[in-house]
Amino acid sequence: MDMSAINPVLLLASLIVAATPLLLAAIGELVVEKSGVLNLGVEGMMITGAICGFAIAVNTGSPLLGLLAAAMGGAVLSLLFAILTQFALANQVASGLALTLFGLGISALLGQGFQGEKAPAFPKTDIPLLSDIPAVGHILFSHDIVVYLAFLLTLGVWLVLKYTRVGLILRAVGENHDAAHALGYKVVRIRVLAIMFGGACAGLGGAYISLIRVPQWTEGMTAGIGWIALALVVFASWKPWRVLLGACLFGGVNVLQLNLQAAGFAIPVEYLAMSPYLITILVLVIMSADRSSAPASLGRSFHASQ
Repeated sequence: MDMSAINPVLLLASLIVAATPLLLAAIGELVVEKSGVLNLGVEGMMITGAICGFAIAVNTGSPLLGLLAAAMGGAVLSLLFAILTQFALANQVASGLALTLFGLGISALLGQGFQGEKAPAFPKTDIPLLSDIPAVGHILFSHDIVVYLAFLLTLGVWLVLKYTRVGLILRAVGENHDAAHALGYKVVRIRVLAIMFGGACAGLGGAYISLIRVPQWTEGMTAGIGWIALALVVFASWKPWRVLLGACLFGGVNVLQLNLQAAGFAIPVEYLAMSPYLITILVLVIMSADRSSAPASLGRSFHASQ
């Protein structure tokens, strides 16, 4: 085993890259659940965003257009979930599972013609002066724009939920949709917008995998990150900063196990491969002792006549 092969600077920089798609998906799902809706279709929206973004990027040569298409693809798929649960009042759990199965199927169909294709290169955004700082510059300030977008989005969600009227209304709908309706708020409209925001974030997370982290198309390439995002929101007690911490933890353990494999660590590969999921869930379970922040109306259907 050669531990000298593990570069700590590259390890930490890779941690941030690995955390980005999970953070995007989880922060979008947090907003959805704060509105009182449980969408288990994150995996389906991520893989749909991955193929939509990849297809548009390859055909246009523009990865930025690919990211936009991915966000739209995830939002459109989430709109199907919104129609089923907010207008047809279908069961949210069953609809979310169906959405995941549908997303996996449609992505496999659309991706048949893109096997083996390479995505156009996505430019990194070096921040002047800061990116030149030894070690720290490479770890924090030499990434692509989507990484910074994910962290700014997390900060923005935290600020909106905590300090703005929009966040107050969203939380009110999630806590007691009947009371919010009685006060004159459009519960269904608010929830539909939250669902579409979550879908767009999940689509971006999927496209980050297919366009930047692994710049090619492979069927099922999200590999369960959508399910980890769902667990992350719950175990993080619906707090954005805990979601950020959990995403970085998962990304760090995931990158570390890959480096340990490359260094010839004497543990079966299967154990190393499952370690990110086990350690992330274990730590988040310990963190989630306070469950009082769960939205009271989470998973409950709303009808104005109730």
